[in-house]
Amino acid sequence: MSWEFWIDRGGTFTDCIGRDPGGALHVLKLLSSDTAPVEGIRALLERAGVVARGAEVAPCRVRLGTTVATNALLERRGAPTLLVASEGLGDVLEIGTQQRPELFALAIEKPAPLHRSVIEVAGRVDIEGVCASPFDPIATRAALVRAKRDGIDSVAVNLVHAYAFPEDEIAIRALAQEVGFGYVSLSHEVAREMGLLARGETTCVDAYLTPLLRIHVKELGAALPGSQLRFMQSSGGLTDARRFQGPTALLSGPAGGVVGAARVAAAAGFERAIGFDMGGTSTDVSLLRGGQVERSFETLVGGVRVKAPMMRVHTVAAGGGSLCRFDGIRLLVGPE
Repeated sequence: MSWEFWIDRGGTFTDCIGRDPGGALHVLKLLSSDTAPVEGIRALLERAGVVARGAEVAPCRVRLGTTVATNALLERRGAPTLLVASEGLGDVLEIGTQQRPELFALAIEKPAPLHRSVIEVAGRVDIEGVCASPFDPIATRAALVRAKRDGIDSVAVNLVHAYAFPEDEIAIRALAQEVGFGYVSLSHEVAREMGLLARGETTCVDAYLTPLLRIHVKELGAALPGSQLRFMQSSGGLTDARRFQGPTALLSGPAGGVVGAARVAAAAGFERAIGFDMGGTSTDVSLLRGGQVERSFETLVGGVRVKAPMMRVHTVAAGGGSLCRFDGIRLLVGPE
């Protein structure tokens, strides 16, 4: 048997639990960074005398919850993204539902859109799949070439009725790959449901975050060759590293704590419980009933509507490391 590791990579700290082949547990906490999971694994193995300092880590099994996608979305640090929309509908995502979160607020501050630019493509099918206007591959390719020259490498494609008739989206992916885009996300693959707005926002989240996750997974795989890497998803289930994507990764970090709280509450005989998970940066609260966690299939995260199964977790931007302080000019609040 190989070593097993369970890792929670939070915004402030990374917690590592290792189980050796004999079943003994080893625990370590260190400051978070992109390399913290590997550093934690290596430190535990070195402490146990299994690996010499600087030597390669033998293949092991790793289960990881991470806030990489969450932080990138909240801080708007995702991949530069191009939105490809049906002609006349390029501004649908910015218009949104027109719902005002604060009815009497005079100064409305809308979250910045995830996509950097938009191209509208000719061609549309109606709800029966009948061609209302033909798709123009030549004009579409020319627009993709211009976007590529502007430094964009990720594409989100969201066309009308594509959930039922995806042929034009598939054609656009072929053109984008031919032009040289590194990642192309199609709405009918990411969220094959009716509802142009939510489907488009979810597709943009995928195009915006998945390229970053792929870099993260690739680096972990290179540092842990031959190891089994599985990531926690927002739904509370694990997935293989190759299938880890932006829309299902937004609650990867908190989900592990919620699953653990539900298991502890059920074992203690409580039908109802409240999960309270305070980290250094934020605090996550969840409601548990009968050992089960409530889930939703459309959630607003960072001002973006995401269609994906997620646990119902309420996050407050105040953790154990949050301090109120005065720098001589103004009051500040935040992790320190």
